[in-house]
Amino acid sequence: MAQEIVISGKQSFSLASYQDAPLQQDEIRGRTMCTLISQGTELGWANGDSFPIRPGYAAVFEVQEIGADVVGVKPGDLRFAMGCHRSTQTHPVGQTLAVPAGLAPDRAVVARLLGVTISTLMTTRARPGDPMVITGAGPVGFLAAQLFQAFGYAVTVVDPDARRRAQVVASGIADCRAEMPLEDAALAGKVALVVDCSGHEGAVLAGCKMVRRLGEVVLVGVPWRKMTETSAHEVLSAVFFNLVTLRSGWEWQLPIKSKAFVWEELMEGYNNAPHSIMDGFRRALDWLTEGRFMLEGLFHIAEPGDPAALYGQIARREIVEPFIVLDWCDAEG
Repeated sequence: MAQEIVISGKQSFSLASYQDAPLQQDEIRGRTMCTLISQGTELGWANGDSFPIRPGYAAVFEVQEIGADVVGVKPGDLRFAMGCHRSTQTHPVGQTLAVPAGLAPDRAVVARLLGVTISTLMTTRARPGDPMVITGAGPVGFLAAQLFQAFGYAVTVVDPDARRRAQVVASGIADCRAEMPLEDAALAGKVALVVDCSGHEGAVLAGCKMVRRLGEVVLVGVPWRKMTETSAHEVLSAVFFNLVTLRSGWEWQLPIKSKAFVWEELMEGYNNAPHSIMDGFRRALDWLTEGRFMLEGLFHIAEPGDPAALYGQIARREIVEPFIVLDWCDAEG
């Protein structure tokens, strides 16, 4: 019987059975190899008020069934998708990507987290060579640091957690601080971009004070709860007098797919977008295959059989590795 992880109530994680719906003509289906946990997002969902929730962020699956209209995919292919934690995956083929040869499934799912800040990379006014700061060195911030450094930005990472800072330094990011270096004359007032991956209002305020005039502060981290007594006036003052562009880092500001103008398809809409979510994932998969990111020793591979225990460990921060991947290869499906 196919199984999936379900959040049935506040902080209540369990494994439940399900049955797949009939395959549609544009869909592909197969057994899940692995899925990636987005720790902050999924724990945030579990603190919400609307249940049940079927969590998940990314999946790699082996194709077994192919819809009648699908071309270019064959049984046995490995595909990446934004899939839930379940033992099978079913997706429209256009919302999946081929996993490049040589890229392990547990590495491929990381493309999903890279995609979160690829949207910022694609939309920022800051340019390679500019100094930039990333606040929050969790999984998203860790990858953001490597992403921006790979493209030539001068990256500083700020996180109060010593263990996270050590992981960042070991990955090749030399400048890693416990707090925003507001007194560092070499950086203060010279930073072109601050990417907040913490969701902490104190970090956002510090970022607004840190950037140069007309610099950007991009909000990537979700502010799940109030962390300080910082007032809106403090943030507004920093934004106004420092001429800060404070904006959302919402990854979905890009379309899922770029669609060019075609006369015959005019009524179906088009966007002519130079960048898209799926294009970002495709690039991330290629970059991971090329080995551009230092990820060795940073994966925790878990079984899906006891989600309550696993998410309890995550909530208590007992898992030291930033990337938590569920291995579904032995699950029934």
